[in-house]
Amino acid sequence: MPARTVLVVDDEPTIRETVADALALDGHRIVTAGTGPEALMAFRAELPDLVILDLMLPELSGIEVCRILRAESGVPIIMLTARDSEIDRVVGLEVGADDYVTKPFSLRELAARVRAVFRRLDHLQMASPANSPDLVDLGRTLVDLRGHRLLEDDRPVAITPRAFQLLAFLVRNPGRVFTREQLLQEVWGSDYPGETRTVDVHVRQLRAAIELEPADPLLLETVRGTGYVLRLPSR
Repeated sequence: MPARTVLVVDDEPTIRETVADALALDGHRIVTAGTGPEALMAFRAELPDLVILDLMLPELSGIEVCRILRAESGVPIIMLTARDSEIDRVVGLEVGADDYVTKPFSLRELAARVRAVFRRLDHLQMASPANSPDLVDLGRTLVDLRGHRLLEDDRPVAITPRAFQLLAFLVRNPGRVFTREQLLQEVWGSDYPGETRTVDVHVRQLRAAIELEPADPLLLETVRGTGYVLRLPSR
């Protein structure tokens, strides 16, 4: 498999170079940027397979960069934040980050997170159960399981890889209620250190994409006191 390209964005040269060196040892091709505008230029020029993005950037914040990238691409984004507060993590996830790492972090932990992201992408690309249809009609949108896309009027809908993994899992298990803990285990993996709130954030993203009325969902329902269930539209 060819080396994957990782874009590392941080305004602190020492952190940027240290992370770049560590990930290069894992066999990745590394591109770096120190500001928000530089990050956007590098992304559009290099089309990386993953972005590691600092929250606090000069000229254009990491949140704004993440929002712009997510409008252009479904590339996985790992957010770096120096503040260990829930609101920062939630805002990052709300605008499309797939994961987050709080500073200070170990290089071993970050490298493990990067490997986990690529493992999940590989698994998603290989997963195509024989009894699963390639296309699932949700009414407003069409889920292309083989192509890993969400379509509306034959046009791709911007959606993060992790959100698509969650949707694909639910589509393959319609009518079955899952707890947040079960969804974390199935979609994020047993080694994911995040909180169940992560599931809620991604569910909101999915509802915005697939529901006619996200505030009054008919497809992706909340089962009070338990978790979530996807109910396919009746024909």
